[in-house]
Amino acid sequence: MAFAPVLHTEWLKIRTLRSLPGALLALLAVTTGFSAVAGASTTSGPEFDPLFIALSGILPGQIAAISFGAMAMSAEYHGGALRVSLAAVPQRGRWFAAKMTAIAVPVLLVGLVSAFAALVVARAAMGGAASGLTAAEQVRGVVGCGIYVMSMALFAAGLTALLRSGVATLSLLIPLVLVVSFVIGDAAGTVADFLPDKAGQIVMYQTYDGTLGPWSGLTVTALWTVAALLAGGWSVGRRDA
Repeated sequence: MAFAPVLHTEWLKIRTLRSLPGALLALLAVTTGFSAVAGASTTSGPEFDPLFIALSGILPGQIAAISFGAMAMSAEYHGGALRVSLAAVPQRGRWFAAKMTAIAVPVLLVGLVSAFAALVVARAAMGGAASGLTAAEQVRGVVGCGIYVMSMALFAAGLTALLRSGVATLSLLIPLVLVVSFVIGDAAGTVADFLPDKAGQIVMYQTYDGTLGPWSGLTVTALWTVAALLAGGWSVGRRDA
């Protein structure tokens, strides 16, 4: 079977699973809402970073993106769905590529819209405090956030394919982004900058210090994602459905 009809089939699966469009709506709503609150409640100071404040809603919003990736892949392990999928598309690599594309594209699009909406509402709330942001910095922040949430969704999908469990994936990734990065990250120093979430989040800052910059940080996140996808692809290709 050609790639296009396989991709179409996988997109239909995602569209018809009620929880998955709900996760995308949650990504938009949570990101925009938290950024609006952050913009309204923040005052300028020595460490004030208007770009990070405006895009800070991505931090809780990414949980929805991670859940989307994990749930989209874990649905294949319920009720023998993967056997049916592979019976229709015996080329496992082609099927896996179509599945990951069907996950990546909507998350990227919603991530871009969410980041842009968050920037608009937070800038309005901050008023003149955000006047120092350049157009290039804002474009970099919005595009970078879209790429970041897409990478995290694919990272979750790849791990789910490897572990064959969405629950196991979420049990690993949610503590990582909510606990490890925030609680242990500062104490761990430079090493923490290379965590998949911490590295990608550098793109949200107007000013940044450290080993990585905005695009090199996203590259580190992308490398983690590629590793997870390769492991997940190996699992789908070598293990019984």
